[in-house]
Amino acid sequence: QVQLMESGGGSVQAGESLRLSCAVSGLRAKEACIGWFRQGSRQEREKVATIQGISGRESVTYADSVKGRFTISRDNAKDVLYLQMNSLEPEDTAMYICAARSSWFCPPFATDPTDPFSYWGQGTQVTVST
Repeated sequence: QVQLMESGGGSVQAGESLRLSCAVSGLRAKEACIGWFRQGSRQEREKVATIQGISGRESVTYADSVKGRFTISRDNAKDVLYLQMNSLEPEDTAMYICAARSSWFCPPFATDPTDPFSYWGQGTQVTVST
């Protein structure tokens, strides 16, 4: 059974940083496409960042809104996914959710970006105030 457990959320001021973690079990993280999504007040779930499995050379993608501020990484020995978030803005306020799929490949285009992902965590809340 695949389980994803997020941690590291909290309340910060604009400009500060947070690091989120996602502990993966039941799946070898290094072989999987894993990513971070967020769901804010608009209710739609936005893809924030993904990292491919080692067969895909662990290539990463980011949403335009977080490029240059957020960094996704993975500790393959510990099966943990991270999201380092710097220069946080109030617009980053959301529930951050870890997601994974069994394949190493992260499909770049999908009508619904959540569709390719079979496994989801419960999420960790990030709140950024001015």
